[in-house]
Amino acid sequence: MGITLQNITKTYDKAKQPVLNDVNAEIQDGELFVIVGPSGCGKSTLLRMIAGIIPITSGKLAINGQIMNAVPPKDRKLSMVFQSYALYPFLDVAANVAFGLQARKMPAAEVERRVNAALKMVNLTAYRDRKPRELSGGQRQRVALARAIASDAKVCLMDEPLSNLDAQLRVRMRTEIRELQRKLGLTLIYVTHDQTEAMTMADHVMVLNERHVQQIDTPLDIYNHPANHFVAEFFGTPQINLLPVVTKTARNLHVAEGFQIALNQPLNAGNYTIGIRPNQLNVVPVTDERGNGKVTNVGTLGEMTIIEVQADNGTALRVAQSGQVQLPLEQRVNVTVNGKIFIFDEHEQLIAEEEGVTSDQLVSVD
Repeated sequence: MGITLQNITKTYDKAKQPVLNDVNAEIQDGELFVIVGPSGCGKSTLLRMIAGIIPITSGKLAINGQIMNAVPPKDRKLSMVFQSYALYPFLDVAANVAFGLQARKMPAAEVERRVNAALKMVNLTAYRDRKPRELSGGQRQRVALARAIASDAKVCLMDEPLSNLDAQLRVRMRTEIRELQRKLGLTLIYVTHDQTEAMTMADHVMVLNERHVQQIDTPLDIYNHPANHFVAEFFGTPQINLLPVVTKTARNLHVAEGFQIALNQPLNAGNYTIGIRPNQLNVVPVTDERGNGKVTNVGTLGEMTIIEVQADNGTALRVAQSGQVQLPLEQRVNVTVNGKIFIFDEHEQLIAEEEGVTSDQLVSVD
């Protein structure tokens, strides 16, 4: 089932400003749609408005073309998986999965069929008689997933479902959730603060910050074409370099008194910010005072090395190079561009991208 959010706004009583403002989105039937953003940006509030747990202040919510603003949660035909799993500690696994079905007065034979099928799908058949306290964190999460599967709802809402798990288990559960969603043909709306979950799981991503939607797009397009400063910084590890610049000539940006970049397209006079991802920079050690900075830190992440450089003008730069690069601290280096840069206006909005910037286009200014 497809979901439409039209001008959704939420304001609590006596609040001076809304917690969410003018949210619009089209969520397609059968897609995995991730809502991502920092803590307090309104992600969970939006999810709970879709579920009907929190009323919408203004705007329209439609599921499969039907306006749902006044429809109670039990009649929206949704399932929900919470961060806390919301399992009953006094019930065993099978009873937890069956609880909602029994509350709907479903025949016992149908309840048993659904419970068995759901537990088999999440590989928990052998654990059906155990209590939640006897399960690991990943197994408890699978029980919550089984409960959602057994409901047979075509829309599933997940609110930070993996945040209580360790890093290794989160990776495994991301894959399992994605596989289940595809197998069942669910429309899955998934809330997270983790950009890695958003990038690896989603068909489309909504980025929220400061009450507003910043961008909705595919994970790759969000990474490759960020709408503004916030999106550019939020996606990508290590974080993008953002450098204030002014136009020196129509085709020449002057970067914070230390570098200049030749452009392929002219810009009007004014103040801008350029964004350069660390993997689009390169460092070359030099043996004398030539170059434009010095190494302040080197960290290796397997087959990638993160090099932090302090440019001679004081600007801090992050550089990501493939392989295991060894450079001593204080080593003089020359930093060069080796690919693509983003250009943002004074309102922090993306206005241009420069492809194929070559290594000789970032040079130190005497």
